[in-house]
Amino acid sequence: MKLIIATIKPFKLEEVREALTAAGVRGMMVTEIKGFGSQSGHTEIYRGAEYEVNFVPKIKLEIVVSSGMVDQVVETITKTAQTGKIGDGKIFVLDVLQAIRVRTGETNEDAL
Repeated sequence: MKLIIATIKPFKLEEVREALTAAGVRGMMVTEIKGFGSQSGHTEIYRGAEYEVNFVPKIKLEIVVSSGMVDQVVETITKTAQTGKIGDGKIFVLDVLQAIRVRTGETNEDAL
């Protein structure tokens, strides 16, 4: 099993969710986050005053899938979330040692 952590632009969330559901992903966790990378924030003007925004709003997706689905899920996120502009996000893939469904006690891939 693998944990896929992806950061994407907020306006891409629904499109990515629909594509992942069509690809067979049965669940995910979504968190609103703020961060910065290469873009290092930006400046905005509010009521005539210019100020610097150091952290940019992002969406973090956490998805646990069987090892055989990893490439398909990563490709789906990459294609769907991509705008071609700086700040499109990142994807990380980590090993998952154990998963347990609390309601039934099912473990590992049965718990997914």
